[in-house]
Amino acid sequence: MTIRKLHVKDIRGKHVHLVGIGGSGMSGIARIMASEGVNVSGSDSKDSSVLSGLRALGVKTIVGHSSENILGADFLVYSTAISRSNPEIIEAERLAIPRLSRAQALAILMSESTSVAVAGTHGKTTTTSMLTVALQSAGEDPSFAIGGVLKASGSNAHKGSGSIFIAEADESDGSFIEYHPYGAIITNIEHDHVDFFETPTEVAQAFAEFASTISSDGFLVYCRDDTGATTLAAEVPLSRKLSYGTDSQADLRIDQVELLPSGSQSRVLWQGLSAGKLNLQVPGFHNVLNAAGALTAGLALGVDTSELLAGLSTFRGTSRRFEFKGQVEGIRVIDDYGHHPTEIRVTLDTAKRYATDGRVLVVFQPHRYSRTRAFTSAFATALDKADQSWVLEIYGAGEATIPGVSGSSITKFMTHGKFEPNFLSVVTEVAETAQPGDVILTLGAGDVSSLAPLILDSLSKKYAK
Repeated sequence: MTIRKLHVKDIRGKHVHLVGIGGSGMSGIARIMASEGVNVSGSDSKDSSVLSGLRALGVKTIVGHSSENILGADFLVYSTAISRSNPEIIEAERLAIPRLSRAQALAILMSESTSVAVAGTHGKTTTTSMLTVALQSAGEDPSFAIGGVLKASGSNAHKGSGSIFIAEADESDGSFIEYHPYGAIITNIEHDHVDFFETPTEVAQAFAEFASTISSDGFLVYCRDDTGATTLAAEVPLSRKLSYGTDSQADLRIDQVELLPSGSQSRVLWQGLSAGKLNLQVPGFHNVLNAAGALTAGLALGVDTSELLAGLSTFRGTSRRFEFKGQVEGIRVIDDYGHHPTEIRVTLDTAKRYATDGRVLVVFQPHRYSRTRAFTSAFATALDKADQSWVLEIYGAGEATIPGVSGSSITKFMTHGKFEPNFLSVVTEVAETAQPGDVILTLGAGDVSSLAPLILDSLSKKYAK
């Protein structure tokens, strides 16, 4: 029995051990496996609220890695973030226990459903979340696996009673070719994950390979406003290809867009005919496009337009995507996962509108040395859209340091940027600088989000004086 031919029935009642179970993707897999009747265990380097939540579901979680942790396991699932020198992986190899990558494990869980994989360099998590909420509102109860926590449910994964499975498809290591979905969304294609893809051409080739795995009787939804996605779609030999965007040739076209500080209103045209209004509670034009992609996929699945639009109007976001963390004396603190120059530029455009007459102050933590080296000047240009930015030292994410590359590499090219590697100093400076009406944005894919509550506390002390 090969790994690719495994189905959910093959792992029910089996013992599956997950190495790195505390990660966003791995914890979601653990949740769904537990719901499928799998005996799930897992280990992580440190305890967390995620592990506590899994324990409440009956999952055996272990803090620390040891060869003894996999005793009795029938399968071992690992994240690509886990070193091959991990003692549990080494022991599984010694015992010839079948080993599954995170993507292979998710593919198994999707195998008995009408699956839709959401891919793209930017917007995957939000688009996956929007489609999930829209389908839930329409009464579909889909299964889902998302790289962020839905505010509506407080969860990143769920085993639904319906036939549809929505999954975020991470392209960072090329493993999304394992999913073989019935349908897919491609939001955009841009060069990123430079530690794995050296050139934009390699990224495009990876997405092309992903698109080639879509079921022949399935569908591809793509953003016609994005050159990379449109170029790829033209080469995909599927009979059902549906586009969305502001382009006049898009199957689902959005126009009359009104961007508001905390949301938006748009008109939707489906194949040339008015199909209703798209009202969103999350800000930014990028979210209008994300919602359009989700709406198009919902229509491809045969769901009623009005029900989908009603569901999208209730969407309140996901964790770390322009997430409101608190307010003190009219100073709002927002946390966001943006870690690519394009994402930062879009997020700061949104923050400027959200701030109305106030300033936007940013604390940015670069993610990975390779990405910082590749996009140094682009980061500087994007961050200079803020009124003031503090750039922290790079969050390496396990990547080896690159001599001469640091957070200061970015600020050298900035007009309104300061390199400050000390977290506590940043908190103090930002709180002292902020004035009523300002928006403070903690930005990055590392642990910069931990600063948001500290900033709020510092602001409270400042105005308590």
